[in-house]
Amino acid sequence: MIVSLTNGKMRYKHACYTYVRGVIMSLMVVCVVASIDERNSVAASEEMPSAEPTPEELFTLEVLPLLRTKCFGCHGEGDELRGEYLMTSRVALLCGGESGDVAIVPGDLSRGTLLGAIRWEDQEMPPKKSERLSPHEIAMVEQWIDSGAPWPSLEQQHAIRHASQGAVLEPGMVRWNTSGGTSKEWTGRPYAEEDLWAFKQLPAAEDGLLENVQQHDAIDFFVNKRLAKANLMASAKASPPELLRRIFFDLHGLPPTAQEITNFVEAYARNGEEAFEDVVDRLLASPRYGERWARHWLDITRYSDTAGMSNDYERSNMWRYRDYVIRCFNNDKPYDEFIKEQLAGDELAKASVKKRLVKKGLEGKELFSTLRKIESEGGYTQKEAELLIATGFLRLGPWDNAMVDDDDARQMYLADVVNITGQTFLSQTLRCCKCHDHKFDPIPTRDYYGIYAAFATTFPVERAALFLNVESRDRFESEEKFVGKMLSFARSEMNQLVEKQEAAAKTWYAEHDLPYKNEQKRKGDPDEEKPPRHVGLSHVEAGMLKVRRQDEWIWERRLERFQPLVQSVFSTRGMPKRSQNARKLRAFTVFRDEEPQVDSFILTGGSLEAPGAKVFPGVLSAVSLRANKEGDPHLLTDDVSGRRAALADWIANPRNPLTVRSIVNRIWQYHFGSGLATNSNNFGAKGGKPTHPALLDYLSRRFLESGWSIKTLHREIVLSDAYQRSVIPVGAENLAVVDPENMLLSHFRRRRLTAEEIRDSLLAVSGELVHGDGGVPVFPEMNMEVALQPRMIQFSLAPAYQPSECRDDRSRRTIYTYHCRGLADPFLELFNQPNPNESCELRDDASVTPQALTLLNSEFMTGRAVSLADQLMRKSVSTTEAIQKAFQQILARNAIDAEVSQLETFFEAAVRSHGAVDFEHPVYPTEITRSLVEEISGLPFEYCEILPKFSNYEADLKVKDLSLEGRALADVCLLLMNTNEFLFVD
Repeated sequence: MIVSLTNGKMRYKHACYTYVRGVIMSLMVVCVVASIDERNSVAASEEMPSAEPTPEELFTLEVLPLLRTKCFGCHGEGDELRGEYLMTSRVALLCGGESGDVAIVPGDLSRGTLLGAIRWEDQEMPPKKSERLSPHEIAMVEQWIDSGAPWPSLEQQHAIRHASQGAVLEPGMVRWNTSGGTSKEWTGRPYAEEDLWAFKQLPAAEDGLLENVQQHDAIDFFVNKRLAKANLMASAKASPPELLRRIFFDLHGLPPTAQEITNFVEAYARNGEEAFEDVVDRLLASPRYGERWARHWLDITRYSDTAGMSNDYERSNMWRYRDYVIRCFNNDKPYDEFIKEQLAGDELAKASVKKRLVKKGLEGKELFSTLRKIESEGGYTQKEAELLIATGFLRLGPWDNAMVDDDDARQMYLADVVNITGQTFLSQTLRCCKCHDHKFDPIPTRDYYGIYAAFATTFPVERAALFLNVESRDRFESEEKFVGKMLSFARSEMNQLVEKQEAAAKTWYAEHDLPYKNEQKRKGDPDEEKPPRHVGLSHVEAGMLKVRRQDEWIWERRLERFQPLVQSVFSTRGMPKRSQNARKLRAFTVFRDEEPQVDSFILTGGSLEAPGAKVFPGVLSAVSLRANKEGDPHLLTDDVSGRRAALADWIANPRNPLTVRSIVNRIWQYHFGSGLATNSNNFGAKGGKPTHPALLDYLSRRFLESGWSIKTLHREIVLSDAYQRSVIPVGAENLAVVDPENMLLSHFRRRRLTAEEIRDSLLAVSGELVHGDGGVPVFPEMNMEVALQPRMIQFSLAPAYQPSECRDDRSRRTIYTYHCRGLADPFLELFNQPNPNESCELRDDASVTPQALTLLNSEFMTGRAVSLADQLMRKSVSTTEAIQKAFQQILARNAIDAEVSQLETFFEAAVRSHGAVDFEHPVYPTEITRSLVEEISGLPFEYCEILPKFSNYEADLKVKDLSLEGRALADVCLLLMNTNEFLFVD
């Protein structure tokens, strides 16, 4: 390209952009790899080193990809050009940007601005620290400039890349077969073999073990091997009380009682190994186990009872999915079945229905119509209904199509489902492949849209499915009565306003000598042929009418919580988009199987406006596992129904290394506080590499051999010495240098209780915790200011949060409480309960000052201390006895003499302090006044919201209800509830 610099910047830039367009068009070639290797890779040869690349090869294979990844986004291929500096041609790159300074001088490393920028000396480019060039990358650029900065033509580049396909790679580098990227350059690029560890097939379980190592010693063999290599000493075994408390919280999320600790210590003294095994088996068999481990799964999948976004619509039956997950863990459902049911339960249910109808002799049109009737009315068996409940997984993301274009809303839903499927089951971040081939992993955009196409015929719906015999319907009557009361109030207020409006409308029609039409029928009439909007109403009444109509919809929605509906999906060619409105998802009456096949395309740059190559339902081609028996190994069926079932079969195949490693790593993580691979949602190049890869592979194989049994995996992990070690390290000074993060597991990791564990443990030690079997969510007390604060939703305010009337209902485990995206419980949020809008691979356990203040001052903490103090005062004959019982109840041990002496002194001071203070009972409001602005006039108005739950509210015991001694003892209890001994697990 010849550029005349004398004709001004604009001509120069035009010529550069012309060249860039030529580069881009030339590079938009899709390369499809036709064959798939068993290992899916072409490994580097270790027999001879690679030859020194020529300057042209260095540029084509190393420097240009580096520039494209790190620089072109802002200097050539982004939405806008930064600093007037174009880097997509040699001429442009040499010239520099708006400063006028020369960027590079071929053959001279001492001149030019580019090297100073990428070295972060004169400037900092790229500006993000995470994208800063490594010393090796900078050295490659320097070598290229020093050799004259050659820039081969496109033809030369293609030839170099083609020749490099068969070239010997550097040791440790591999090429990986995939379905092909959007450029030949991407398709043939090499990867560091260690970055692709997760894609490799699992070795046999015995690989890596010595012949004399038994399976029950395998975990410790691998862990101790790493410790020995690092010259680290393992800690001694934890004490029996520490061990029991650890396993109780790990498997139940609740503390052991003092009596349980005493019994265990005695049994441990007789036979420690047998005693611990017995406890583990008992905990795994308890329903409390499922409540604990379902919470981990709900973190990953983003469980919430509402949809979030501008309307935060109620997902009235999502509690059924929550209880399904709890049952699956308690019943030790094989993990492969767990996967298939969540991804394709509706397709499995449909197949089951069809099978039993055929068995009855139905065929042809009769079979079709009967099948449709069952789908519409919910005539399923118990097992089929549970399969539909499982597909709630595909409905867990935040979603609302209000004020969003139909096609954009559809894309948002599909993109969310693809991403959460990749993170949850495969530990792969697929979101970044929506716009371009993955920058770091062998996942082309084509594969992303293959999975996208697998969901392209999937539509959300709330469909009929009978309640299961195992599903709890306790509290249906009381909760339905409350919702009915709120609905009746909203309707009554609305009808009064509608009657007034329509009376004025009739008068208007009479005055204009026109026949009366009701509000619905006159909507489409010309303005001159219908009365003004909200005729006869003041701006206050007009605003109130909109609020009451929204309230009617909200409370009608909540009534569905008690109906046999399930948050689910179904497959069809083309559901009318209007039926996907969040208000109409229950309309499961439209079947479009006769419509033409839905086609899917790569969306260039992720844009619906730029469809590219056509794609078919498929899987990740980087995994060396066929998705079908014949044809393209990476493609699934393109039938309307069965796509997700085929995808689920591929994901749940025992030969899919991503799936198996993913769940095994997660189970390990929740026991040890960190996974063997530290990023459990990202097994890619930018995720943490396994600290013990052989151990992860061994456990993965054992998991498969156990029939995908999670409980068996728990047992193998917790019975190891590595799990039972003390939190006290040996040789702490050396450890701080060699392994400061304890990644090699020389000792156990002390951790703070999670938000749910804190709340549940407080209820447990105060004697208030009520165990149940799930069912509709309960509403515990929440900070009153937060509960009653105005919360905007579209066109109105959301109803105030009202806690459950019954004290026992409010004392259920936290997993059964109402989870609202738009109104998080401040107590749980403060202690790092994750945001339900994103998958949480591992909770943050940071400690901040507000946590300490909350533990000392919150009403919830005070309430638990008061409740326990009241019980202890009734059972104790002296202060000393009451303090001892407080220790036993809260810390599950006896207090030593010094502790009793200190707390007796504290108790006496507290009695004197409380004698000078007068407490009052809180006043619970039965209605509140809300303020809003009417949208047409812009004028403010007020309206009343009723709070009927507070009319017959069974309040918790308060400080005022206790004697002075009882109040002082409550302070003692509160103090013990704030100790690290209570809040941390050793």
